[in-house]
Amino acid sequence: MVESKEINALFTLIDDPDEEVYGTVSNRIIDFGRGIIPNLEDLWENTLSEAVQERIEMLIHRLHYTDLVTDLTEWRDSAYHDLLFGALLVSKFQYPELHTTPVLQDIEKIRRNVWLELNNYLTPLEQANVLSSIIYNYYNLKGVEVNYSNPDEFFLHKVLESKKGNAITNGIIYQVMCELLDIHAKIINIPKQMVIAFYHTDYDAATYIGHPQEKIHFYVDGVNGQAYSHQDIENYFKRISVPSIPAYYKPISHKRTIQILLEETSKCFTLPSNEYKQKELMALADLLDI
Repeated sequence: MVESKEINALFTLIDDPDEEVYGTVSNRIIDFGRGIIPNLEDLWENTLSEAVQERIEMLIHRLHYTDLVTDLTEWRDSAYHDLLFGALLVSKFQYPELHTTPVLQDIEKIRRNVWLELNNYLTPLEQANVLSSIIYNYYNLKGVEVNYSNPDEFFLHKVLESKKGNAITNGIIYQVMCELLDIHAKIINIPKQMVIAFYHTDYDAATYIGHPQEKIHFYVDGVNGQAYSHQDIENYFKRISVPSIPAYYKPISHKRTIQILLEETSKCFTLPSNEYKQKELMALADLLDI
């Protein structure tokens, strides 16, 4: 723990009823950084007042959030936006002490099981069948409807623990597997869906000037691994009365995928007591626009 007379003096003012005084005190505590968290936890354990405990909890949350803003900014500005790491940063919003090693071990187990079933002679559809069979049948990952009353279904480590996720998190896991196994498949911008397109190996989104759909073999539903044809996707657009334009068939960036995950996760926190979390998650999403 960090020890200083200033910290002790600040802690005596945490229960100050004057909001202006408390605002000044809390900002100064935040300035100390995450090193002060053990002190705050010790203070929480030795405090009887629930109101003061709530203030301490909020201070700890603000310290973790400040770190998360820094980490997400570094991820945004990095040369390569690792999708798995980005999704785990979203998990750290709610679970700041998250240890990523078990997650990486789970991902590696799935990757290895898929890799053992692949060979150079498989067609893209056969590759997709292997992927879906391992992820959804052998590993037993279940797909559920998006449920904003259960935030854990938006946090990747919790999805891997429970083996139950929604279209967004399951789709991210599927995309991560494709990248680890050098399978040419990417999440695309189909409205209200998390669909993975299996592209021709010569397709480059940055240089191809034709309709991207011409370079797609088929599609896979991130929820359950079901394969869809071009006609299935065309029928979907007709059903939702949306014109099928080329932009929907282009891969979306990892940055945009994580932005969607943040935006959707924010919808889990609409109660007045949690509204601050919704605002923070949207602020993190906005950070990825820069």
